[in-house]
Amino acid sequence: MASAATVTAAEPAAPATRGRGPRTVPAWVWALPPVAVLGLVFLYPLALVVRESLAPGAYAEVFASEAFRDALVTTVWLAVASTAGCLLLGFALAVVIAFVPFPGAKAVSKFIDVFLSFPSFLITLALLFVYGTAGMANGLWTDVTGDASGPFRFLNTPWGVLLAEITYFTPFVIRPLLAAFSQLETAQLEVASSLGARPLRIVRQVILPEALPALAAGGSLVLVMCLNEFGIVLFTGAKGVTTLPMLVYGKAILESDYAAACVVAVVNVALSVGLYALYRGVSRRAGA
Repeated sequence: MASAATVTAAEPAAPATRGRGPRTVPAWVWALPPVAVLGLVFLYPLALVVRESLAPGAYAEVFASEAFRDALVTTVWLAVASTAGCLLLGFALAVVIAFVPFPGAKAVSKFIDVFLSFPSFLITLALLFVYGTAGMANGLWTDVTGDASGPFRFLNTPWGVLLAEITYFTPFVIRPLLAAFSQLETAQLEVASSLGARPLRIVRQVILPEALPALAAGGSLVLVMCLNEFGIVLFTGAKGVTTLPMLVYGKAILESDYAAACVVAVVNVALSVGLYALYRGVSRRAGA
């Protein structure tokens, strides 16, 4: 026992580590890589665009031009009209998919997820094959009537752009609506139905209030995307339809007026950010 005690006493004492926690890396160190990537990929090019737009007289010249005012009005009304169409069509389709049993409902829901990955010009190209000047609808018309040309010529008008945008962006409204409807208690619908409420009343008083936050989210997303849509307007070849993104393309690529192009781009970005901030404020007040 004495020898064991002697050996234990002779062993060197371990260094005292009590009171010292593990070394932690400051939070700002972890924030450096994403901030650096964001600054290099987004903020630096945006700063170059803003700096180029500050050329002497650039803003005054662009704001005084009729082409800019027409493009601004066209962009806003197309975006608002497309968003309204997407909300109406998306809500109707989402109600049918979620609450009306029919064969293939799950397949349709899965297809909507796949549809979201399609590029916008692909949908426009499909519409051109169907309703274009040499499309299927006009070909069928000429075959049946013997006319030299068909009556479907609306794709190269603002209405063609509106149809293409509603067709492409409606699934962006349907997807959040289906997610919201999946959380809706079916007991509410059963109780309303048992009390004698008709389907339209159930939709108006039970389903619609639950869908409002999803409609706001989907509608705001569609509105911002329509404001910045370029491919649909370009591929439809609509005559006289010039939006802000198309004006940026024309000023930069066709006219080599980079200062004016940057001014229009800054206005487009400011419009998009302002609408997004407005949506966030409204949704915060509504508790969405």
